[in-house]
Amino acid sequence: MPLALLDTDVCSFLFKRDSRAEAYRPHLEGKTLCLSFQTVAELYQWAELRNWGQKRRARLEEWLRNFVVLPYDDEVCRHWARIRAERQRRGHQISAEDAWIAACALRYDCPLISHNADDYAGIAGLNLITETG
Repeated sequence: MPLALLDTDVCSFLFKRDSRAEAYRPHLEGKTLCLSFQTVAELYQWAELRNWGQKRRARLEEWLRNFVVLPYDDEVCRHWARIRAERQRRGHQISAEDAWIAACALRYDCPLISHNADDYAGIAGLNLITETG
């Protein structure tokens, strides 16, 4: 089954049962759904900042088992460095977090499904799927 990498925003829409998730469901069917290690870290930070109790944290951890978590390796790091350097040279910054997610998509050769298309605009070789218009 082909891989599909979900950006943190789309993952959040699914977890919260946000209506914006519906537009992305056709892109998820028949795919092995993946998250970057960075997205998992962001979701744990989200729980920390909101002072979630143990029951809600356990629900998040259980839900995360539905995904393959893509780890970092040297190749991911090289993609991350290239993305950050290219964006900096062009005067268009990208957050470290978004660069890690894009680097995972490039490393594992899978589309990135994101509601924040502008964050990833112009990254060479990135297959970006979005429903933002």
